[in-house]
Amino acid sequence: MLALRRGRSFRAIMADTGHENPVTLEYVAQLSERTGGPVVEMVRADFSAEIARKQRYVETVWREEGVPETTIERALAALVPTGIPMLDLCLWKGRFPSRRAQFCTEYLKERAVFDTCVGPALETGPVVQWLGVRRDESRNRAQAPFTQRVRYSDRHDMVLFWPLIHWSADNVFAFARAHGMPPNPLYLQGMGRVGCFPCINAGKVELAAIGRRHPWAIDRLREYEAAVMAASKRGIATFFAADKTPQGAALVKQLKRRAIAETQGAHPVLDPESKEFDRERRRRLSDLCNDAEWPGADAVFRWAKTARGGRQYDLLSWSDEGLSCSSQYGLCE
Repeated sequence: MLALRRGRSFRAIMADTGHENPVTLEYVAQLSERTGGPVVEMVRADFSAEIARKQRYVETVWREEGVPETTIERALAALVPTGIPMLDLCLWKGRFPSRRAQFCTEYLKERAVFDTCVGPALETGPVVQWLGVRRDESRNRAQAPFTQRVRYSDRHDMVLFWPLIHWSADNVFAFARAHGMPPNPLYLQGMGRVGCFPCINAGKVELAAIGRRHPWAIDRLREYEAAVMAASKRGIATFFAADKTPQGAALVKQLKRRAIAETQGAHPVLDPESKEFDRERRRRLSDLCNDAEWPGADAVFRWAKTARGGRQYDLLSWSDEGLSCSSQYGLCE
């Protein structure tokens, strides 16, 4: 709506990660009718070339490293493009994104939009790219500016513009309401995010809402985990962080303590503050993690049903009343 009020033509772009909720895709498809603006163009990242390179790498480098042939054959069988950007990205990487390595935004959204829209436009003239990002969405964005100029040696300049950067979530919903725009229905169902479904950073309340209202999403994550596990050299792949559940967090602490103890036992003369000690500790921790049983999507969603630190099921939140409006943003009437 802000762009429409400027009275200038523009293209509306959304990167479809292949990991969206159909409710969101339907909502976006209706935006043009509701706003009178341009139809939102859907773009998707393609990782076919990266997966092909990964296949060659597995066939050559993994064999040179002495990786077991069964592991190599398993990975080669799994490394087949699916056409689902999120899954294909993780097959290529051999892992899922994490809080410390959140490469999903870069590859699934930023690169997809640049390769299909922004990049070609920069060949013909300067570009102003509007992004609906807010400072209070994450710590990484807390100091983000309103604008940023990006210069290219072989293209025109691009200006990144974040018109909502200083807005709160309440500001966004109030602005939409003032212009007759209903929120994405998922926001009324307890979702704090409506991008990837679910996001790797989804909290317990949101995961509980997903498990209650959209159980198919759990089935999809189970399939993702099996596929990425097969493509991984370590044979381990969980969509959520290892310490997402209390049991997983306890296991992480246990293995860290064990890695330190084993390193001290094997190298009693090494200074615990030295790089050599830390390198050996990390190696042992990696070996221990390879043999550990980490909580997969099923375990995370079971935990999301619980209360009191995961010690008992929260029956009230899983009753029929839980299917009423449960907005995190106070959008219920």
